[in-house]
Amino acid sequence: MTTNASPTRSPLARLVRQVGIDTQYVLIGFPLGILTVTLFMTLFFTGLGLVIIWVGLPILIATLMTARGFATLERARIGPVLGRKVGHPYYKKAADSGVVRQSLTTLGDAQAWLDMLHGMFRFIPSTISFSLVVTWWSGAIGGLTVWLWEWSIPRGADNQDLPELLGMGDGTATRLLFYFACGVFFAGTLYPVVRASALLEAWFARGLLSGVNELREQVAEANAARTVAQDQKAAAVSAEANALRRLERDIHDGPQQRLVRLAMDLGRAEQQFATDPAAARATVAEALTQTRETLDELRALSRGIAPPILVDRGLQAALTALAGRCTVPVELDAPLVERLEPTLESTAYFVVAEALTNVAKHSFANEVQVSVRRNATGLIVSIADDGVGGASVAKGHGLAGLDDRVRAAGGVLDVSSPAGGGTRLTAALPV
Repeated sequence: MTTNASPTRSPLARLVRQVGIDTQYVLIGFPLGILTVTLFMTLFFTGLGLVIIWVGLPILIATLMTARGFATLERARIGPVLGRKVGHPYYKKAADSGVVRQSLTTLGDAQAWLDMLHGMFRFIPSTISFSLVVTWWSGAIGGLTVWLWEWSIPRGADNQDLPELLGMGDGTATRLLFYFACGVFFAGTLYPVVRASALLEAWFARGLLSGVNELREQVAEANAARTVAQDQKAAAVSAEANALRRLERDIHDGPQQRLVRLAMDLGRAEQQFATDPAAARATVAEALTQTRETLDELRALSRGIAPPILVDRGLQAALTALAGRCTVPVELDAPLVERLEPTLESTAYFVVAEALTNVAKHSFANEVQVSVRRNATGLIVSIADDGVGGASVAKGHGLAGLDDRVRAAGGVLDVSSPAGGGTRLTAALPV
């Protein structure tokens, strides 16, 4: 089997490549900085001076539109230097597509003014970076190749080289060794100096050309995360309230009624012991039956709260037991080996439990298929039946509480239930 994947670059190759990228970025950035400062300063102050007679207005608009073009070029240039793509910022757009309105809208666009500001002042970091990069490259190349060109420099009687001024002597070998050592120093520090120079210019550009847009995106993401957290909190509160109401209803309709009857039977048996012991024994026996049935109902309710098998043996064993108790035949596919987070297991269990309860009560299905699969992002729980369909997660329907529980766990619930076409319920739960 062959592969077309290119081999990974060695650290030295990556270093050399980055030095090349940074160098060309700085060397090209310097003339661009001289061009933009000359162009934008001239156009801006000309337009500002003529704005009183309206001639300056189109000049200012043209300046801002030109600044956009240079800013777009700069965003593309700083991507390789920073190692990440710099996003295109948001520009204001007019309500209609008219050229005049769109041009006037440019005057009120803060990012367009930041683009022009960058064009005016980029020469400051560009000049600093250009000076450092040219100096270090010249020192490295000149020092390392001093053996090739030193002989060609004419020296008069009063000539004094730097080694001689430093007190090292004026011999040829001394000069060669000194300048070669300088070349080694410049070459050894070339990468950090060139890298720092490129980053100085790139960070200045990024701050003005995309900083406001990135801040806007971060605020939007924070607001979206806050909205999701609020929705999850509301869903958790709603799911908890629904669970408590259902538990209260189940206790009221089941064990509470049986306990009331048990109390009445025991009271009647107490009265019958004096007059009719046989009837009293029969009443007590009936009360014992009521007690056993009440205990069974309480055990069933406790399974709905926290099934012991789920805690002790995990989700797969709990789902197997759940499928075995269902009145509709269940085909279970849950190849889960490792234990999951308790909250994740609990949510997945209740999704299946509630779905099977709805299938048994409302679907008139002949078979139901349950699938629980682990993927890279979380857990996918799917329950499909061949019943009458018509299920919905809208408020007031039986699945609304289940949707709240899934959203409270940060997941998504999808229900496909066409009339007469069965029901497929899928819950995606994040890890």
